[in-house]
Amino acid sequence: MLTGRGRGKIRPPRRGLNGDDVDFESMWEILSAAFRQIHTKNASTLSYEELYRYAYRIVLKKRGEALYKRVRDFEQNWLSTEVRSYIQEQLTSSLISQGANNGSTPNERRISGQKFLTGLKNAWQNHQLCMSMLADVLMYMDRVYCTDHRQAHIFACAMSLFRDNILKPQAFPDSSDFSILSILNHVILEQIRMEREGDQINKSLIKSCIYMLEGLYETDVENEDQRLYITSFETEFLEASREFYRSEGETLLRDSTAGLYCRHTKKRLEEEQDRCKASLSETTRGKIEKVVEEELISNKIQEVIDMESGVIFMIDNDRLDELGMVYDLNARVDPKKTHLTAAVQKRIGQMGADVNKAAMDSSLGQPLIVPGEDGAEKSKAPVVLNQQTFAALKWVEDVLQLKDRFDQIWKDAFQSDQVIQTSLTRSFADFINFFPRSSEYVSLFIDENMKKGLKDKSESEADIILEKAITLLRYIQDKDMFERYYKKHLGRRLLMNKSVSVDVEKQMLMRMKIELGNNFTLKMEAMFKDMAISQDLSNKYREYVAGLGDVDPQRVDLSINVLTSGTWPMDGTSGPGEQGDGTQTKCIFPSAIERVKQGFEKFYAQKHSGRLLTWQPNMGTADIRATFAKVASNNGALKERRHELNVSTYAMIILMLFNDLPADQSLSLEEIQARTNIPTHDLRRNLQSLAVAPKTRILRKEPMSREINAGDKFFFNDSFQSKFIKIKVGVISAGNKVEGEKERKETEKRNDDARKNLIEAAVVRIMKQRKELAHQQLLTETITQLASRFKPDVNMIKKRIESLIEREFLERIEDAAVPSYRYLA
Repeated sequence: MLTGRGRGKIRPPRRGLNGDDVDFESMWEILSAAFRQIHTKNASTLSYEELYRYAYRIVLKKRGEALYKRVRDFEQNWLSTEVRSYIQEQLTSSLISQGANNGSTPNERRISGQKFLTGLKNAWQNHQLCMSMLADVLMYMDRVYCTDHRQAHIFACAMSLFRDNILKPQAFPDSSDFSILSILNHVILEQIRMEREGDQINKSLIKSCIYMLEGLYETDVENEDQRLYITSFETEFLEASREFYRSEGETLLRDSTAGLYCRHTKKRLEEEQDRCKASLSETTRGKIEKVVEEELISNKIQEVIDMESGVIFMIDNDRLDELGMVYDLNARVDPKKTHLTAAVQKRIGQMGADVNKAAMDSSLGQPLIVPGEDGAEKSKAPVVLNQQTFAALKWVEDVLQLKDRFDQIWKDAFQSDQVIQTSLTRSFADFINFFPRSSEYVSLFIDENMKKGLKDKSESEADIILEKAITLLRYIQDKDMFERYYKKHLGRRLLMNKSVSVDVEKQMLMRMKIELGNNFTLKMEAMFKDMAISQDLSNKYREYVAGLGDVDPQRVDLSINVLTSGTWPMDGTSGPGEQGDGTQTKCIFPSAIERVKQGFEKFYAQKHSGRLLTWQPNMGTADIRATFAKVASNNGALKERRHELNVSTYAMIILMLFNDLPADQSLSLEEIQARTNIPTHDLRRNLQSLAVAPKTRILRKEPMSREINAGDKFFFNDSFQSKFIKIKVGVISAGNKVEGEKERKETEKRNDDARKNLIEAAVVRIMKQRKELAHQQLLTETITQLASRFKPDVNMIKKRIESLIEREFLERIEDAAVPSYRYLA
């Protein structure tokens, strides 16, 4: 098989072409007649080989230019007469008037428009088919003459002729100002408008006409940007669409809800995408989407969001699908979702303010009675819960519920968008930090869970609660204030053995260390270390006592916790028994207790010389045995009643006063206070536990009343009865674990004093490194360094700088252009 055998090759005829001249006119007559037969679809009898030879001979004899002009003139004449008249027959008055009020119905316009499109489509396709056949006959002319003389091939020339003789001239020169092209654009736009309004149209018919416009160019130069589709139709289409959607947007805003508006806009975008695929050109997709986005989203999104049924309504009624649509629409036109983010932030601020206000209002109410676990009469006694404590826990729960709610919205509706996540975090931080007691309430929430909230919970459930606490901690700006409260609550849990699990406590500290750094948890970890050392110290003390000789059966067994004063928050553990100068009042212990106390001090001095022990009886507990009057047993014999009482150290001191007191004698409130020196507040609370509480009336009070008043007398209650051998006597309190205004001010004062030291240390570190620094820059760097712990007050920083200057750590630079400081080594 010869190479290239299968490829077509044009060869000149071998015979019959050797004449010196050709009869051009006769040959053209034959060719023009054949061309007319082709155009009239009567070409079945034609010999294309013969026609090709005629054209070949004409070109070969240098008459290509004449042939080219004759063919062009023939096609121009055919288009301007036959084809044009055919197109004019498809036109109706409604099409020629282009929308003028001519009384036609939409259905009539749709039918007449489709008739016109069908006629134009047929004319175009026939023209293409005929010109394809003519191009085969004139192939040699295209190859030789058109190439040599830089003329457009006859097919391309015929397409340009269709543009110039059919599309661009006026439809009816004497009675119409509109060209066929403008009518075509109008009809297609009319058909698209009908489809937008819900009517059915012939999409394939429009697509065929669009193909025609894409195949024709504005000039004879075939530049892609000059296609008639782009220069003529697309511009009008986009402008008409803009007007349509602008009007529709106004109507939707007036007549529909925000959710319906978003659904409709989303539907319109999908329709335009489908329309570009089925009816128009894919190149228009991005442009029409931009028009819809500008008119229905960019220009209207703020109004949609602010509607009565807008974002706030959607949030309040959990319309997550509608919120998701708002997010999708806003994200299409604004990567930052500015309008949506602002609306969500505003709503979080409003809901957060409501939570804060509810907590403040609730804290002013009366104490709440919380029933026992099962609500039955035999269940645990009801707990009197102070309204402030309840408000504190309720505030944290409300904040967490609000956080969970917006987390769900963020995940399901906002597609876990990081920009919105940042704004949510900022909004929560703003309203949480606006609440003045946020640090205390969050610490109290953790305290409640560490004491009983995590009881009977699985490890995964405990992790969730701990993570929620850490989440709240992230929002708190003044982390130094939180640290102060947390250390106070942690100290009480450790000393009173109230923690559900030490492992969970340490796990919480580990989470804080990861979140806030090692320095934040340093002293808290030292508190656990003190507890471990104290347990070992207590064991060694018992061994020391045992090594002294005979064991005194009456000797008090002592378990001690030795706390490092710089580590433990003594202001939080000492309670209301402090004197005006902040020191603890010295309690008078019974002689038996005093001997044990002195014995331990002696033992401790041997281990650690130079250390001073300060006793904190308000934080201790004691187990004592109480013997009551004999009563008759079931067999008639008299039997002593013994109970083991677990009481506070103060309660132990009070009860031991009655050991040597005859049964018929009493002690007044003033006598007890004089003999024990227990602070009045603590004394009243402990006497309420011992003489007023129904189940633990170890003492008898006269006169009996709920309150402890001056002049009240107390007797040992020989008739006390209980079915339990071991009895825990809790200290009566109002249930209030939240600081009062006075305590709050004292805590803030101590915290401000600590901040002064931190600010001075930061200033000195900065100046030591920089040597000289401008005032404003020093303020900025100081705030930056301390931002992880608290937001420093600028006036406080200025005062600390003045103090450092007075103490000659810094000095002002006199001749500096701006106020500046120099570090003095």
